Amino acid sequence: MTKITEVPSPFCGIGTDDLVIQVDGVSIKVAENGCTVNTPAFEQAITDTKPRVDGKEVSLEQAIGRASELLKIANQPVIGGCATDVNGMRALMALADRNGAVVDNMNFTGAKRNFLAMQDSGWMNTTLAEIKNRCDLFIVVGCDLEAFSPQFYDRYLWNKESMFLKDTSKREVIYIGKAPSGKASTSPKKTKAQVLECADTDLPEVMAVLRALVKGQLVLVEQVAGIRVANLQKVADKLKKATYSVVTWAAGALDFSQAELTVQMLCEMVKDVNASGVRCSGFPLGGKEGDQTANQVCGWQTGYPARMRFSSDIPEYDPFLYDINVMFANGEADAFLWVQSFNTSAVPPHGGKIPTIVVARSGMVFEEEPEVFIPVGTPGIDHSGHAYRLDNVVAIRLKKLRDSGLPSTAEVLTAIEQGLVN
Repeated sequence: MTKITEVPSPFCGIGTDDLVIQVDGVSIKVAENGCTVNTPAFEQAITDTKPRVDGKEVSLEQAIGRASELLKIANQPVIGGCATDVNGMRALMALADRNGAVVDNMNFTGAKRNFLAMQDSGWMNTTLAEIKNRCDLFIVVGCDLEAFSPQFYDRYLWNKESMFLKDTSKREVIYIGKAPSGKASTSPKKTKAQVLECADTDLPEVMAVLRALVKGQLVLVEQVAGIRVANLQKVADKLKKATYSVVTWAAGALDFSQAELTVQMLCEMVKDVNASGVRCSGFPLGGKEGDQTANQVCGWQTGYPARMRFSSDIPEYDPFLYDINVMFANGEADAFLWVQSFNTSAVPPHGGKIPTIVVARSGMVFEEEPEVFIPVGTPGIDHSGHAYRLDNVVAIRLKKLRDSGLPSTAEVLTAIEQGLVN
């Protein structure tokens, strides 16, 4: 048995890098500093070691050959998932460019709400390091941060040492919308987070009133969505008195019509607070299952985030038109490649009666067996690599922990691309 310390995680999004892992052959156990997100992801057993074509085990070369054949004859292939590391995403983009495919990140429907707001009016956001060292008021809007990232508070709010705060336990936490599901938001001095609870669909109205109060505008009603305006006024006052306030949200959790307008409202409120003369920043949550990594690589190579088409001479970006679920519903796709090297529960969406190729982590179970299934290693477990954490400023260097014999996503996709020209 081998013990490995300071192991970084590609699963939680926040750059956890202090895991202690015990490796026994191909079995992995999180010995220290695990959480409800990281521990099961690292400890998942390998069940598939060989590729399958039409449900029958074949060699890796045969599976790659079959996948290349299916993509070569397709008129409009689509590639979904995009859950991989930097090298895997580079190989995916090269394959899409070679094959004229549509590329759609599995988490883009949620992330689109952020991109639309950013592209329309811009935003002022911060990093995990700034939160850790400067934030004195932390406001969570419309999401359960503890469920999203169980270690966030311990690592970035209740940290014992900070560059610019003498006592981090005095930080104030406010929830607007969902209440916290656990006690992680309670400070070391047992001060609980303030909660102004409302339904998700009421957040547009609540945040509009809060922004109006920040701007000093008159609000004539006494309550909105069950929240007293007087309590929202207190939040507005705290925002304008804080030394460095941070407003965070998870676009994927804002699952209601035109949620991008609520994201834009949050971003504009942050600008209003800064205009009053104090520091305030936004902080969108994400980074799980390679979504930030996918969008970063797409940005380097094309200038756009994921959800684009490569069948023209130039990449064409459209956050609505190139949604693969819409394309499936309209019968626009005739071959489907799903890439998911992190989460075996994230099975491919049903594309109808079109050839399907799955390049995914060992252990994925399907309701309907795809034409080709190629199990691959997981970045940060079966091979080294890089993945971007949720604030997009740090590429986490992932370690290889074991020798599983499984190929990387980059190796498989590169081989499939080479098969298209042979």
